[in-house]
Amino acid sequence: MPTNNKNTESKNSDAVVTVKPHGNVAPLAYLNEDYLNSPDGRILRILSEYAEPLSRFRREKIQDTVVFFGSARFASLSDAENALTILEKPGAAKPAKGPDLPGGDDADEVQAALKRAHAAVQMARFYEDARTLARMLTEWTTTLPGKRHRFVVTSGGGPGIMEAANRGASEAGGKTIGLNIRLPFEQFPNPYITPELNFEFHYFFMRKYWFAYLSKALVVFPGGFGTLDEFFEILTLAQTQKLAKKILVIVYGKEYWNQVLNLQALSDAGAISPEDQKLFTFADSPEEAFECLKEGLTRYHLTAKPAAEEGPEIAKTLP
Repeated sequence: MPTNNKNTESKNSDAVVTVKPHGNVAPLAYLNEDYLNSPDGRILRILSEYAEPLSRFRREKIQDTVVFFGSARFASLSDAENALTILEKPGAAKPAKGPDLPGGDDADEVQAALKRAHAAVQMARFYEDARTLARMLTEWTTTLPGKRHRFVVTSGGGPGIMEAANRGASEAGGKTIGLNIRLPFEQFPNPYITPELNFEFHYFFMRKYWFAYLSKALVVFPGGFGTLDEFFEILTLAQTQKLAKKILVIVYGKEYWNQVLNLQALSDAGAISPEDQKLFTFADSPEEAFECLKEGLTRYHLTAKPAAEEGPEIAKTLP
């Protein structure tokens, strides 16, 4: 006697099964976009920005990272010089005035644009230095033994210093991570991120979690509000001993940062301890920064372990 398999499904599978609805069948909760995008679905969106990156980091065998922070506005030297050359040509069209950019309040728009272009050429050295440092670091880390990728160069995924870091790591043939954030003015991922490690976040705090949790070192290049935000957050976590690891902090460009910050004033006022200024180290060249990173990462995170012991799967610090 023939069996009617019309409504028969395996009871041992949790795969999604497509069936013809009888009447008005409600959507499955995890396929209900109205619910997922509602305030009530916020907890699931937050969990997704934890669980989905975690699954990818495990799949790609990422153990830990070195994070590069810095301005999104600094271009490569060639791009900055080309922009300046165009502006200096006779009869160059008047550029639009940018009130949010240096020189935006100058009376003469052309002079203001030239001022910004000259500044861009000066600051382009930090793009090139970040690119060089990321390449040097990646060339070293790809020689380290083990099944998992160590000290993977990571950035915020956008342009400027972020692009330079991903670019240098990519040029060295290594994996490189971009933790992008969705913004109203659209920060697009740069083209040098490893495709499988290109992330897009909605929540700043979940993005910051992945910056902090995976990192064994932080390199802070010249930047603005976002760079300061990330820099001080990591310093606060280190100061309050909320990090179950030693995190190296390299502040790149001493002259720039001494103009922007006066941490000695905080110490003199008793707002921080004099010892807190030892939470970071200054560097002024890719070679100096690399030697500092290599020495610190080796000392704190490449400690010899018994041969039978497996290394940590992700993020944890070796004893």
